[in-house]
Amino acid sequence: MINHMIQYMKQLSGKLSPNVYTSVQHQSSASQMAYMRQLQKELKKESVLNKRFEELEVVVFDIETTGFYPDRGDKILSIGAVKVKGTKLGEEEGFYSLVRHEEPLPQPILEFTGIQQEDLFTAPTIEQVLEQFFHYVEGRTLVAHHSQHEKSFMQHVSWHVLRTNFIHRVIDTSFLIKVALPHQSLKTLDECCDFFNIPILTRHHALEDAKMTAHLWIKNVQIVKELGFHTLQDVYTELAK
Repeated sequence: MINHMIQYMKQLSGKLSPNVYTSVQHQSSASQMAYMRQLQKELKKESVLNKRFEELEVVVFDIETTGFYPDRGDKILSIGAVKVKGTKLGEEEGFYSLVRHEEPLPQPILEFTGIQQEDLFTAPTIEQVLEQFFHYVEGRTLVAHHSQHEKSFMQHVSWHVLRTNFIHRVIDTSFLIKVALPHQSLKTLDECCDFFNIPILTRHHALEDAKMTAHLWIKNVQIVKELGFHTLQDVYTELAK
């Protein structure tokens, strides 16, 4: 199915060669193409900045990686995500997938993430996982805690795997916290969860971290709404003062 995502990315960016595009086009069914056209429309919608928080739909996500520098060869090991609308967590379990990694990982990384080496050997490829992830996200805005880590890796793999720019907006939870709690100095996810009494269950597991980050996002959305901020644009305007 990654071919259908490649065609979709081709429509958005025009980065792929005509031969690749033609090959994919012949393989696409009418129903799959209809889905991709709808997804393209979603991503071209008017900016979410002025959408009221109660109507704002986001996907809160987290990744586990071999390191911090994708341009130096570090790789994504897993992706986890959950959906949030307003201040309500999606009822479904969420999205989670390991990413195939065929080289043995150092023991400290395995212990840190709790990932089993043998599971990585048989996991889906990054191409497959990206398609599944984007299918799950659709046109929603992405949210992550200290999002630069997630954003840098998604930009890297989108270009090197799909040969296109990473096009989704990513919002950092920390900017919302700055408005909700301007006098607090909360940095790590553990510190934030402890402050807001969010149970810390399994850390450094992409789906569990995404769930904790989602609860963190929800609590801060509730606070900024009580403070009189109704949209992301309101929050950005406050931060710009």
